[in-house]
Amino acid sequence: MKQKTRSRIEVGFIYLFIACMFVVIGYPLLWTIGLSLNEGTNLYSSSIIPENWSLEHYKWLFFDEQSNYVQWYKNSLIVAFATSISATIIVCLTSYAFSRYKFVGRKNGLYFFLVLQIFPVIMAMVAIYVLLNTIGLLDSLFGLVLIYVGGAIPMNAFLVKGYFDTIPKELDESAKLDGAGHFRIFFTIMLPLAKPILAVVALFNFMSPLMDFILPRIVLRSPENYTLALGLFNFVSDQFANNFTRFAAGTVLIAIPISIVFLFLQRYLISGLSSGATKG
Repeated sequence: MKQKTRSRIEVGFIYLFIACMFVVIGYPLLWTIGLSLNEGTNLYSSSIIPENWSLEHYKWLFFDEQSNYVQWYKNSLIVAFATSISATIIVCLTSYAFSRYKFVGRKNGLYFFLVLQIFPVIMAMVAIYVLLNTIGLLDSLFGLVLIYVGGAIPMNAFLVKGYFDTIPKELDESAKLDGAGHFRIFFTIMLPLAKPILAVVALFNFMSPLMDFILPRIVLRSPENYTLALGLFNFVSDQFANNFTRFAAGTVLIAIPISIVFLFLQRYLISGLSSGATKG
């Protein structure tokens, strides 16, 4: 077989794979958007392309007295931003210490991070519930943020530490010769060069609270403290609930803050890559 023919076949398979992935991802998304525009609340009478589309479900979410959607949206954004910012800061400091300093327990600490990633979060649900109840943070958004931040440290710290290791230590030594201290090296050298990985950490820790259901289900009790995932679940989980179209409308709107944050961080991701290529 000629090289040109083989290349065409390979490209054809690549496009076929991309098309299959587009169908797998796009079909449920189109159904969700179409469902949110259907009239009524019944799932089985709805269609992917509504004959008479309507925005009544979106209006109900924001303006109906029985809807707590706006409050749930605020709670989710508070938890998401607090988790993303706090986790990124703590992970950066932790990773920098493990990457650049030598201290007692450093190696065992890295192994401990690896071991913590093996066990799923659901195994600690009982301990989390008891701990938050003991310190009085049960049914609290602050308690939920603490759990998210604590759970983000092991995996993300190991990830960022590996990225810090790729930054030449000669840059640190040159800065020390010029009189720079540890914090100046951290803020002026390490962080600018680590923008790509920090953008990934910030984005993932922002997305998790918006889509997570298990932890809020365990921690939160009051409807006014619910996050979006937990509040929307109640639309379809009650015994006589039939709010699938409203549920679809609520889930579509979750994508808005995630898309905005992604577009915002993408700029720093690209600039961080070019900066790292130039300075490294």
